[in-house]
Amino acid sequence: MNIILVSGRLTRARTITLDWPHLALLGFGAILSVFVLAAMLHYLAVRFAASSDVPYLHTLLLSAQQRQDEKTQSYLRENLNALAVKVGEMQAQLMRLDTIGERLAKIAGFKPQDLMFGELPGRGGAPSMMPQYDLSLGELTRQLEWLTRRLDDRGDMLGVLESSLTLDNAKKKLVPTMLPVQGGWYSSNFGWRIDPFNGQRAYHEGIDVIAEQGTAVYAAAGGVVVYADFHPQYGNMIEIDHGNDLITRYAHASKRLVKLGDLVLRGGKIAEVGSTGRATGTHLHFEVRQRGAPVNPSQFLRLPG
Repeated sequence: MNIILVSGRLTRARTITLDWPHLALLGFGAILSVFVLAAMLHYLAVRFAASSDVPYLHTLLLSAQQRQDEKTQSYLRENLNALAVKVGEMQAQLMRLDTIGERLAKIAGFKPQDLMFGELPGRGGAPSMMPQYDLSLGELTRQLEWLTRRLDDRGDMLGVLESSLTLDNAKKKLVPTMLPVQGGWYSSNFGWRIDPFNGQRAYHEGIDVIAEQGTAVYAAAGGVVVYADFHPQYGNMIEIDHGNDLITRYAHASKRLVKLGDLVLRGGKIAEVGSTGRATGTHLHFEVRQRGAPVNPSQFLRLPG
């Protein structure tokens, strides 16, 4: 493209040649000028609208501000809703931890009120000399996410601990640690003694507890009744299998209150004291057998002396 310039000041005509790069540069400059001019006009219009009393311009300006405010409020509302969801999750997890803590306290023998699950822990201290600052929305969100993860981990660990303690507690209930007769006194201990019938030295495989006729006999631990019948030597006899190769034997009863195959709980009444079988008087003969062999009941029971 050629442009010929003719002027009285020039001795001769001048020719300017414009190729495609020049045209592109001119076009870009024109577009840029339009944008700059539009920005200046917008700025002047906003300044004029803010300082003028023209209702229409004020309406346009207020409408733009309202739209911007609505966007800001919508953004804040979304973030607040997300934070509210996080707080709700943490509250649910804290309730779960409190419940697990109360159950663990009962298993361990504590009173839940002694551990004050429903109260805030005491905290305090002097102000730090380090500069303080407000948490930003992003920092607050990250803190909540970190706390949520920690609560999840603690909940899982407490759940495993509860399961372990519950299993251990259940196993203890299957160990004969409870005295089968309340009151009374011991007339014969476990081990070697003088036989009351023939005067010979004989091995006594249990303990004898003297009590009145009809006194209640309780299961020393939970288990299954594997024998409930009359024995020529032991009289009315009951045997309870507690698992782990442990069996308890209750002999010389006046009355049996359970039958073969019954499931009994620790402390459940199973018989009444009597003098049936090979006995010189009213008492309970109690044995603990492990893998078929008699063991000293004092290993399990708290016996006087």
